[in-house]
Amino acid sequence: MAKEVNGDLSFTAELFKAADKLRGNLEPSEYKHVALGLIFLKYISDAFEGLHATLEADEYADAEDPEEYLAENVFWVPKEARWSFLQANAKRPEIGKLIDEAMEAIEKAPSNEGLKGVLPKNYARPTLNKTMLGELIDLFSNIGMHDSNDKAKDLLGRAYEYFLSGFASSEGKRGGEFFTPRSVVRTLVEILEPYKGRVYDPCCGSGGMFVQSEKFIEEHGGRRNDIAVYGQEINHTTWRLAKMNLAVQGIDTDIRWNNEGSFHRDEFQDLKADFILANPPFNISDWGGDRLADDARWKFGTPPKGNANFGWLQHILHHLAPRGTAGVVLANGSMSSQQSGEGDIRKAMIEADQVDCMVALPGQLFFSTPIPACLWILARDKSANGHRDRRGEILFIDARKLGFMVDRVRREFTVEDIEKIAGAYHRWRAKPETRAKNGWADYQDEPGFYKAATLEEVRSHGHVLTPGRYVGAADAEDDGTSFAEKFEGLKETLAAQFAEGRVLEDRIVKLLDMVDFQ
Repeated sequence: MAKEVNGDLSFTAELFKAADKLRGNLEPSEYKHVALGLIFLKYISDAFEGLHATLEADEYADAEDPEEYLAENVFWVPKEARWSFLQANAKRPEIGKLIDEAMEAIEKAPSNEGLKGVLPKNYARPTLNKTMLGELIDLFSNIGMHDSNDKAKDLLGRAYEYFLSGFASSEGKRGGEFFTPRSVVRTLVEILEPYKGRVYDPCCGSGGMFVQSEKFIEEHGGRRNDIAVYGQEINHTTWRLAKMNLAVQGIDTDIRWNNEGSFHRDEFQDLKADFILANPPFNISDWGGDRLADDARWKFGTPPKGNANFGWLQHILHHLAPRGTAGVVLANGSMSSQQSGEGDIRKAMIEADQVDCMVALPGQLFFSTPIPACLWILARDKSANGHRDRRGEILFIDARKLGFMVDRVRREFTVEDIEKIAGAYHRWRAKPETRAKNGWADYQDEPGFYKAATLEEVRSHGHVLTPGRYVGAADAEDDGTSFAEKFEGLKETLAAQFAEGRVLEDRIVKLLDMVDFQ
């Protein structure tokens, strides 16, 4: 079978299985904070101990001076919070209290300002099995124990990311609120190629978009400090996961939380990003659009009060730099919906030449829903962002047949799948000299997979952006989503719309958009 996008993760997969066995009757949504908090603690302790040993060997350095660690971008870890101390006391009944005190001590250290209010501190609660905590400490103690400091840190970063994925899978729909599947993120990153500049995510979840951007740069010989990372998250618990995730990955970021969200309290009002990657919650109806009717961000039309999709797209366009590009994951309905003025907004965006590429994804890629989604690739200026002049064109890619089933409910892309999608986009947008340099043949449409359509063609389809209308998509039943899954999705949507009191005509149009008959 083709190599999975996750690569060789046998170590982290086995580690997750072992840790999952220890949780007993604890819910995954609760247990993830227990396990991830300990992995984070192990990471910063290992990083500290590695530098501590180096400083001790230097006669001119003071290994107990927090300033020495601040200079090396390493968190200061007090003695009572070091992993060696916790490991030595793992079997004591008060281990939960010791872990809480360790987290508290780390947050209080003057040099650890960025961790205040981030770390979990409820390990001493009576309902948490203390034997399980001790066994988890023993299990995590083996991570990187015999490796170099850099290798150990890399293993812990991989473990944290894999555990996030594992818990998202266990939580199902709720898991989708904090974690975008890695193969979806990787697809966006490979398409956009965020080598350098400002990278922004207005609904960053646990930070996966940033992690993959950094890894992309490393894999292509770049430097991490070539990009500046900005993000915002409305859920405080998820924000804490992101802060720990990015710290474990060694990524310096400006991630902010507030309970109003990016629409109502934009933390980066003046930011113009070179790259924006986002997976907003699909079809959110209670986003408070009625309070933003005259917002300056709505250059292409006021988004409907009952659906935030075109609010997200316009918020993202508002924050794009003059030569910036963005990749946005949205529900399929956003490509064709005509209700509540959405069709007019989409038309205005197309006529302004802000849409660069549309990608139809297969069903079952996400933890939160089996319904297929799509990728919007946006560009502020298609004539001047380092590639050929693409004004008046949109590339359509139908990727619904790609991927393989990881289990009976979820699909993933292989490395080859992602290369196929990103490669089509790169060849299409490339200048002739770039194609020659890379040994690429001249771009040609591939019937059934991708096609470059003119603005006139898009107009002839009523400004509908469903790739199947342009490339000759497979029948709806071949899109990877079973009838039962579509029916369940339709029931959920219908129930929600009845609750919202929408008129019958709008409900019917929305449901037909979701079915995506092509």
